[in-house]
Amino acid sequence: MPVSQGRERPLTVHDLNQLLLVCSLVLLVAVAAVRISSRSGLPSLLVYMGIGVAMGQDGIGDIKFDNAELTQVIGYAALVVILAEGGLGTKWKEVKPALPAATTLALAGVAVSVGVTATAAHYLTGLEWRQALIVGAVVSSTDAAAVFSVLRKIPLPARVTGTLEAESGFNDAPVVILVVAFSHAGPIEHWYVLVGEIALELAIGAAIGIAVGFLGSWGLRHVALPASGLYPIAVMAIAVVAYAAGALAHGSGFLAVYLASMVMGNARLPHWPATRGFADGLGWIAQIGMFVLLGLLVTPHELGDDILPALVIGLVLTMIARPLSVVLCLTPFRVPWQEQTLMSWAGLRGAVPIILATIPMVGGVEDSRRIFNVVFVLVVVYTLVQGPTLPWLARKLRLGEDAEAAADLGIESAPLERLRGHLLSVTIPEGSKMHGVEINELRLPAGAAVTLVVRDGKSFVPLPTTVLRRGDELLVVATDPVRDAAERRLRAVGHGGKLAGWLGTNGEGPGS
Repeated sequence: MPVSQGRERPLTVHDLNQLLLVCSLVLLVAVAAVRISSRSGLPSLLVYMGIGVAMGQDGIGDIKFDNAELTQVIGYAALVVILAEGGLGTKWKEVKPALPAATTLALAGVAVSVGVTATAAHYLTGLEWRQALIVGAVVSSTDAAAVFSVLRKIPLPARVTGTLEAESGFNDAPVVILVVAFSHAGPIEHWYVLVGEIALELAIGAAIGIAVGFLGSWGLRHVALPASGLYPIAVMAIAVVAYAAGALAHGSGFLAVYLASMVMGNARLPHWPATRGFADGLGWIAQIGMFVLLGLLVTPHELGDDILPALVIGLVLTMIARPLSVVLCLTPFRVPWQEQTLMSWAGLRGAVPIILATIPMVGGVEDSRRIFNVVFVLVVVYTLVQGPTLPWLARKLRLGEDAEAAADLGIESAPLERLRGHLLSVTIPEGSKMHGVEINELRLPAGAAVTLVVRDGKSFVPLPTTVLRRGDELLVVATDPVRDAAERRLRAVGHGGKLAGWLGTNGEGPGS
């Protein structure tokens, strides 16, 4: 097809086919890279960025890509999906005790980190104060994708996991506000005005996120959709609504999407395992796309002059700024020094700082390309150092030995609208204390009963004296009024065994 003079050649079906081929090959390589990274201990985000660099203008692909604005837009969209997936997987019972400490670390800790890092960037590397403040703000945010992916593979105490997960979900919001403010063309008039704006945006985002989460949960629990595959789509759509509503109301959309997802993730939604699997898959796609695009945006031959400044700033951030913020914020909560040490080292950086580094590029800030290069090198080097050594440090500090709790049941609920009831599909995992319990010892409420057991691929109708085994799948029918009580009882037995009622186990677990 001829190209019109003065216009770009229109996209053809052949171009689309080539694009689809490249994208599918990149996804397949990235999926294979997950296996490689899990065996080698190399963080997968570095592998994804390496794919982008290899495809870029200094690599074998020779793709010239320098659209920072497009990268920022796609990065924001990917971050929304990642925060939604992280919120859906955050257990309220772990976050609740750690919420004050995590909030303090996400707000006051960010302020301490920005101040220390910006000062070092100015005096040690010669950056102007504005550029130094931008760098300090950009790298002060722990990355939700990195934290979620690493911590859930390490058996840590619930307080440590809850604090780090909540912090990584909360601190994106204030950091984004700071980076936008520092990248603004005019000077910042008064620091207390900026603090007030941050507080207002966080309050608006939190209110909208919690409201959308509760309304969405209520709707999904009371409306029987015609297909189970619609529930995961609806959950992710509600999470995106929370982000958009928060942003349009001049609040923090990132905080809104995380809180809305956390509310839904702890609301016992129908078809929950399918929803978690769908969200997990979308999260992987978002991470792969985001990291590959960031790898494309970087120009490796331009990084030489920025390696030393990045190493210096990263050293100050890792060894001084992060530990200082952790000590100042967590000591009042009487957090043991072992946990403080681990949380100081677990301040993982990933794609979020690199995405935030595109904000000054889009805003036309002087030396913004250098800021991006410094942040890119810093993230790559210190992720390579911190990620693989985190499990080793946890073992040295003896924080992972007694962290394994009884495995939680996998419970999927399908509403039976016409029958005014619910069909619960229960999977008994390894480590569940439901192993060895008889059917009659479950003591389900009146109106709920185990109707079928699937064991070793064979199904049978159980007797009251049938002993349950790990790996069994149960079908439990419950009337609408006792549905919640039946699930609470099942989770209680899964955590505390047949004596759960007397031992004080309340049955609260993931998805509760």
